[in-house]
Amino acid sequence: MIHLYFFIVNSMAGNGKGRKVWNRIEPLLQHRQISYRVEFSESAAHAANVVRQLAAQESEQTVLVVVGGDGTLQSVIPELIRGPMALGMIPAGSGNDFARALGIPLRPEKALEYLFDGETQAIDIAQTGNKCCVTVIGIGIDGKVAQTVNESGYKKWFNVLRLGRLTYVLSLLQVVSQYRTHSVELTVDGKEQTFSDVWLVAVANFPNYGGGMRICPAASCTDGVFDICVVHGISRFKFLRIFPQVFTGKHIVHSGVSMLRGKEVKVVSSSPMVAHGDGEVIGHTPMEITILRDAVRVIYK
Repeated sequence: MIHLYFFIVNSMAGNGKGRKVWNRIEPLLQHRQISYRVEFSESAAHAANVVRQLAAQESEQTVLVVVGGDGTLQSVIPELIRGPMALGMIPAGSGNDFARALGIPLRPEKALEYLFDGETQAIDIAQTGNKCCVTVIGIGIDGKVAQTVNESGYKKWFNVLRLGRLTYVLSLLQVVSQYRTHSVELTVDGKEQTFSDVWLVAVANFPNYGGGMRICPAASCTDGVFDICVVHGISRFKFLRIFPQVFTGKHIVHSGVSMLRGKEVKVVSSSPMVAHGDGEVIGHTPMEITILRDAVRVIYK
């Protein structure tokens, strides 16, 4: 089957990295005489609009390739659900957790080869209200950290230095000293549990977020259920002591970490907790999250 590759390039991703990445892969497309079109996006809303129009007229022969990060991906995903187009990705963001989880190389040239060699497979998507998220929905200190990252001046410089992951670590250290924990009623597939002194609730469709933090190491985007991590009942000091282990996934053995699984999740807290999805702030509690099974066709190995 001959494909038409439609590239949507987020010019703002990674503080201009998106366009630089495109400049590296376009000559390779031309050299290989690949049939393609390209559109440059300046905002999430613009990207969504472009893909909406594309989805209305294209077929299974069209592959939408996002040149950007997880935030760009989140903006276009709703337009692809149950649609004919397959999705590919050339990572050009700060965290690139979607790419990391699916084994998509972070080097543009390698990612392009991966795109051509991969197969189309359906993945699950998380939905809350009118928002769709791909990787992880993080509630609590997670959400506050994501908010701080996106408002920070240092995110730009860490991206320039290719140290995007450190942006999240630095923002956490900023936030943790002032953060106040909450009591949470968590209902998973109809079963209600109450947790006190909750630092975060992470509802994961993918194992990782924040540039490679393995918050739910066993999470899979093809098994039809969320893995859920609740960090609760521990002091600020212990939270900071456990935190480094999230990069290897070893935090899950601690008594202050509860791991759950389910398809429908409802989070109600004693006061509003900020939530992010794919690194973008999407609202606050109370929040209901459901899984959309086999919602989007993605090209990966």
